[in-house]
Amino acid sequence: MWGTYRSRFRSGSGGDSEEPQIVVNIGGLKEVFHRDVLNRFPDTRLAELVNSTSPLPTEDISSLCDDYDPEKGEFYFDRDPDAFKCISELYYYGEIHVKRGICPICFMKEMDFWKIDSDLLDECCKSNLKEVEDELEEIAEKVKTILVDREGDPEAVGWQRVEKCLWRLMEKPDSSVPAHVIAILSFIFILISSVVMCVSTIPDLQVEDEDGNLVDNPTMECIETVCIGWFTIEYILRLISSPNKVKFMLAFMNVVDFMAIMPFFVVLLLTSLGAGVMELANVQQAVQALRIMRITRIFKLARHSAGLQTLTSALKSSLKELGLLLMYMGVGVFLFSALGYTMEQNHPETLFTSIPQSFWWAVITMTTVGYGDVYPKTTLGRCNAAISFLCGVIAIALPIHPIINNFVLFYNKQQVLETAAKHEIELMALRSDQDETTHAHVCGDKSPRRGGAGTPNPDTGESLDEDLAESKH
Repeated sequence: MWGTYRSRFRSGSGGDSEEPQIVVNIGGLKEVFHRDVLNRFPDTRLAELVNSTSPLPTEDISSLCDDYDPEKGEFYFDRDPDAFKCISELYYYGEIHVKRGICPICFMKEMDFWKIDSDLLDECCKSNLKEVEDELEEIAEKVKTILVDREGDPEAVGWQRVEKCLWRLMEKPDSSVPAHVIAILSFIFILISSVVMCVSTIPDLQVEDEDGNLVDNPTMECIETVCIGWFTIEYILRLISSPNKVKFMLAFMNVVDFMAIMPFFVVLLLTSLGAGVMELANVQQAVQALRIMRITRIFKLARHSAGLQTLTSALKSSLKELGLLLMYMGVGVFLFSALGYTMEQNHPETLFTSIPQSFWWAVITMTTVGYGDVYPKTTLGRCNAAISFLCGVIAIALPIHPIINNFVLFYNKQQVLETAAKHEIELMALRSDQDETTHAHVCGDKSPRRGGAGTPNPDTGESLDEDLAESKH
C-alpha cells in the first residue's frame, strides 16, 4: 500500500517477528523486510543493507541508499516503485516477473542497481527482453548506417573514399540529393524499358525485314539500347564500388540486373557474326529465349520499392507456412487426380487418360479456377470433384492467415525501426547542438564548433546504446 508500512513475512503464531527488520522507502512506497528473508539472496543490495545495520548502522550506509532517517529507521531510495514491486517478489518466490507496462531495458537497469542477477528472471520475461535487445541493436545498426551515409567514413582515404562515395551514390538514395536523383532515373528507365518491351510485340507497330518477317520497330530498338546502356553503366559502377565483389555478384537482385542486360549483348554478338549464324535454328531459339529473359528486369523495381522489399522479406519469414500450403496442395492433387482417373477410366468419352494428365484437372479444381477443358462425366467423378473443390478451399485458407500475420508483423516492425532510427538521429542532433551551445558559452566562443560531446561515433556507435532505450521507450 502506498505511504504505509507493508510486511509480507510473519513468524510464529501471532504478532510481529522479533527478527531484525528494515523499512525501505522506494519513491513513496514503504515496505518492511526481515533479515532472514533478505539473506536468501545475500549478494543483493538489500541484503547488504540489512547486514550493515546490525547491530548499528555504519558509514557504508550512504553507499547503499540515497538517504537514511535514524529516528524512523527508514532507508530512502530514489528509484522506480513499480519496478521495485516486481523486484521484491524475488525474496519471497525466488524469481522475478516483469509486469506489463514496464520497459524491459529500464527494468534491467533497476536490477543492476539492486545487484540482482538477470538469470533470476522468469523464462517468459527473458524472451521478451531478448526481443527488445535485438530490436534496439537493429535500431542502433540502422542509425550507424544512416550516419555513415550522411557523413562518410572518416578513416577512408584515397581510392577508398572515392569507392565509398560512389557506393553511397549508387546504393543509398537517402544519402544525398544526387543519389536520390539517380534512383529516380533508374526507376524511370526500368519503367520505360518494360513498357517498350511490351509495346514492341504489337504487330501493328512492328516492321517487315527483307524476307518479309516482322521485326521490332527501329525506334523501339533505339529506346531499348539507351535503357540497356544505362543499366550497364549502373551495374558496372555498383560492381566497382562494392566492398565485396563476390558477394555483390552472387546477390539475388544483382543476378537479376545481370540477367536483364546480358541478353542484349549476346544477341548483339550473334548478329555481328553474320546472317548465316542467325539463320541456324538453334541460334534462333537461343535468341528468342534470351529476348524472353528481358522480363527479369521488372524485378529491378524491388530495388527502389520499399513495399516490394517488405513483401519479399515477409515471404521469406513465411517459408514454413508456404511449405505447408504446397504440401497440402501436393497431397490433394495426387489423391484426387488418382481417384478421378479411377472413376472416369471406364467412361467411353473420358478426358482422364492417365493419372499424370489428371494432375492439371486436380490443380485447377482445388484452386477454384475451373477452366472446364477437363471435367468428369460420371456421377462418382462429379462427387470426387466436389470434394476436391471443398478440400482445396480449406487447404488454401488454413495457411493464409499466418502468412498475412507475418507480413503485418514484419511491416509494422520495419515502420517502427525506421521511425525510431529517425527519431534517434533527430534527438542526437538536438543534444549535439545543445552541447555545442553550452561549450561555446563556457569558452566564450561565439561560433560553436562541430563534434560536441553528444555526437556519436558512426563507426563505434558510442553513446547510441545509452540513449536508444530512453528515446524509444
